[in-house]
Amino acid sequence: MALRRSYTAVVERNALWQGDFATEPYEAAWASEAIFFVRALDVTPTTLPYGTVVSGVAQVQISADGIHWVNEGSSFNLPIEQNAVAFCRVKHFGGWLRLRGAMYEDTSITVLVSLALKE
Repeated sequence: MALRRSYTAVVERNALWQGDFATEPYEAAWASEAIFFVRALDVTPTTLPYGTVVSGVAQVQISADGIHWVNEGSSFNLPIEQNAVAFCRVKHFGGWLRLRGAMYEDTSITVLVSLALKE
């Protein structure tokens, strides 16, 4: 039995997200699965009128060339507390991956984003 190859890349470090954002793209054509981890180093959430606390939403995007992007279909809520971690699993992607999303009004988050890849 062969040992599976894996690699973890930090794609954003101490990045401040306000409004719309996108991570640096990462070439991952060799991998068969990926997990994005987003850790909140600092976060300023907001409370919606009906009492839900939110910060923002991220969605996975894929690309064949690292330039032209389409939504993969997976999305997830970003953390609302400091040091909390959110994640999203991805399979069946093209050669490139990134996260794109938006923060709610009057919210911000400083993040560490890691991409764990496995063949």
